Amino acid sequence: MKPRVLVAMSGGVDSSVAAARLVDQGYDVVGATMKLFCYGDSVPDRPCCSLDSINDARAVADALRIPHYVLNLEDRFALHVIENFVAEYSRGRTPIPCVRCNSFTKFRDLLAHADALDCAAIATGHYAVARDGRLYRGRDRSKDQSYFLWGIDHGVVARMLTPVGEMTKAETRAIARRLGLVTAEKPESVEICFVPDDDYVGVLARHLPADAPALAPGPLVTTTGEVIGEHEGYARYTIGQRRGLPGGFAEPRFVVAIHPERREVVIGTADELAGHHVVLEEVNWLADPLEEGASCEVQIRYRAAGVPAKVLSAGGETVSLGLERPVRAISPGQSGVLYGPDGQVLGGGVIA
Repeated sequence: MKPRVLVAMSGGVDSSVAAARLVDQGYDVVGATMKLFCYGDSVPDRPCCSLDSINDARAVADALRIPHYVLNLEDRFALHVIENFVAEYSRGRTPIPCVRCNSFTKFRDLLAHADALDCAAIATGHYAVARDGRLYRGRDRSKDQSYFLWGIDHGVVARMLTPVGEMTKAETRAIARRLGLVTAEKPESVEICFVPDDDYVGVLARHLPADAPALAPGPLVTTTGEVIGEHEGYARYTIGQRRGLPGGFAEPRFVVAIHPERREVVIGTADELAGHHVVLEEVNWLADPLEEGASCEVQIRYRAAGVPAKVLSAGGETVSLGLERPVRAISPGQSGVLYGPDGQVLGGGVIA
């Protein structure tokens, strides 16, 4: 028997197959599903993070004949993810809750429970590759999820198994079908788990006071300062957005900046949306820190292509990067993830 492994089972097909592969490889597998928030009428069932998903994970564990636990992480999730989500939008920024959840909730608590259950390793269904204490992109670039994992502790990577990281989604589903798992045909989750119907403004309205500036009217202005209209709250806009903006211009206009201190939403052209420089804060390194002059690839949005970059300055938890070519919609609050030439995740940070 190989060592005991605690597998994070979300109730989706990927983590189900991750657990199944480890069982097949002879590991002593224990399943764990994380309950992250209170399920109420405002949060319908969905492919992940729902009550149905806990039941699906339990059904898969029963089919694989492994023990299954439900871990209640509601308090930590509310503190580190939901409160941060609200605070960031209030600052005119666009957060990524999945990064916060991985960095501050899921992996830290999963590792603590692994220790309590005498598990030598933890495993997930992420499409990324943990190997020899290093983290790499998943083989299926169309499903690569390494972008969301830059904030986890380096010590976690050393004890991490990624059984589907070298697989394609089609291969994963084929295994689930062959084993007759209840999650085999389950659709992928594309929404934020605690945001019903993708209505993030509704979440903000429930958590912010009635007179919150983020949801109050303010001016729509051009990059030259001309007022061209009024918006109903700057938190309703994100950098790069085109929908919902005034028309009548010779070329398309986009949101290029948000100034919460003045409640301004600034619109401009595609050229004004592009940037050659990005600053990362709260930097976490999963490899040796890069020094000034070093080269890397930086990815500033999920599913965006990486861009060659050079480190202009680095110190503490901040890294400044010059980009080889202009990149559209560099959005404060999003993640910038640094990669080596072999796809290794070197580290990452929050875009300033």
